[in-house]
Amino acid sequence: MELNKFSKRVTQDTTQPAAQAMLHAIGMTDEDFKKPLIGIASTGYEGNPCNMHLNDLSVHVKAGIAPHDMLGLIFNTIGVSDGISMGTPGMRFSLPSRDIIADSIETVVQAMSYDGVVTVVGCDKNMPGALIAMLRLNRPSILVYGGTIAAGCHKDKELDVVSAFEAWGEKVAGVIDEKEYKEVIRNACPGAGACGGMYTANTMASAIEVLGMALPYNSSNPAVSDQKIEECKALGPAMKNLLEKDIKPLDIVTKKSLENALRLITVLGGSTNAVLHFLAIAKAADIDLTIDDFQRISDSTPFLS
Repeated sequence: MELNKFSKRVTQDTTQPAAQAMLHAIGMTDEDFKKPLIGIASTGYEGNPCNMHLNDLSVHVKAGIAPHDMLGLIFNTIGVSDGISMGTPGMRFSLPSRDIIADSIETVVQAMSYDGVVTVVGCDKNMPGALIAMLRLNRPSILVYGGTIAAGCHKDKELDVVSAFEAWGEKVAGVIDEKEYKEVIRNACPGAGACGGMYTANTMASAIEVLGMALPYNSSNPAVSDQKIEECKALGPAMKNLLEKDIKPLDIVTKKSLENALRLITVLGGSTNAVLHFLAIAKAADIDLTIDDFQRISDSTPFLS
C-alpha cells in the first residue's frame, strides 16, 4: 500500500523540480520526500477562549506524528466566536464561517497534495466545517477537539458563560450590585477551552467522537489538561493505521453511524444546532438524512443526562 499516493505528485515526480526546491526550503530532506504528508488544520486564533490554545495543540499533534514516518505540516483557517458575536451584527457571519472553514481546508489539502488530514478545532462552526471538508476530501482523517473550558469560580460558586447572562439579569432586577456583577463577568471564563455546557461545541464534539471521526475520549478531555496533550501526541499510530489500511471518512460515516451520533445528541440533550450541522454533514457525505430522522430517533431514545 502506497502511503504517499497524493504527496508523491510533488515529492517523487522528477518533472516537479520547483516544488521539490520549495519543500527543501521549508526544511524537508530527501528522506522526508518518501514520507506521507499530513496536513494539520488549526482553527487557532487569539480572539476566543475556545480557539486560543489550538495552535499549541497542533504542535503536539505534529510531534506525535513525526516518530511514525509521517510528516505533519500545520496550516490555519478562520474561526468565529458565537459567544462574542451573539447579539451583534457579527453573528450574521457565524454560519457562513462553517462553509469558509470547509472550503479552506479542502483547498489547502487538495492544492498541497497532502495524504491525510488532522483538524484541530474548538468552537461551534469549526467542527462541522472541518468534518465537511474531511468528507469531501475523503482522505485518512482525524478530528481533534480542543476541549471544554474549566469552570470559573466566585465566592465558592462554580461559574460558566451562562453565569454572565444570569448575572446581567440579577443586576437589572436589583438582586446584585455593579461590583458583584463585574466579579462574575471577570471569573466566569477562566481560560482556554470551549463554552462549559452542552452547547454546540460540546454537542458536536461528542457526536463526532461517536460518529467515529475522533479518538476515544476526545470530547471529554478538558482543554487545559495533560490528557488533551497526551491525546494529541497519541494521534500518530492512529493516523498511520488509517493510511496503511486506507480507511477514509466515507468508510466511517454511514447512515448507521450518523444515526448513532444523533442518538447520543438526544441522550445528552445536546444543542439543536446539531440538526443544522448534521444535515449539512450528511449532504457532504451524500447520505440521505432528513429532519424527520431526527424526530424518529428522538422519539425512540431516552434523555438521560
